[in-house]
Amino acid sequence: MRLIGLDPGLRHTGWGVIEVSGNRLRFVAAGAVSTDGKAAIALRLVALHEGLRAVIEEFAPEEAAVEETFVNKNPDSTLKLGLARGVVLLVPAQAGLPVAEYGANHIKKSVVGAGHAEKEQVAMMVQRLLPGSGKHGKDAADALAVAICHAHHCGTNQRLAQGRVLAGNPA
Repeated sequence: MRLIGLDPGLRHTGWGVIEVSGNRLRFVAAGAVSTDGKAAIALRLVALHEGLRAVIEEFAPEEAAVEETFVNKNPDSTLKLGLARGVVLLVPAQAGLPVAEYGANHIKKSVVGAGHAEKEQVAMMVQRLLPGSGKHGKDAADALAVAICHAHHCGTNQRLAQGRVLAGNPA
């Protein structure tokens, strides 16, 4: 299965694509869609939409996962991040992909084993789990962590469903 992880941001939205086969993860591609900080917000949202749409068209993921955002102390920043997050949720949904959402602590716990891990620890584990993924920047590393988290949850859900079927309890 091919998954895309997305780390929303108005200035830079990270994306990372991985393939999952059983418990094996393989790095496919990663990067960030960046917008011009001097442009009007509407134009930045269009650029974000178009950039993510192109990534999804090129790499054809089957599912998407998005990091949930927390509320900042600055209401203006929170609003702008919310606008970007709306686009990040919209694009894969428009492409017909199921979209899962995970909180930052949940992602860190899935990747590092500790919910309050530092960003550097997460990036190091992403590089270890996905060789070749390290040169794409911090936004891409965060997005790959989201994809890894989703891969772990997909695998667990599939095993649980198989267990119910084997036990005679259809899902």
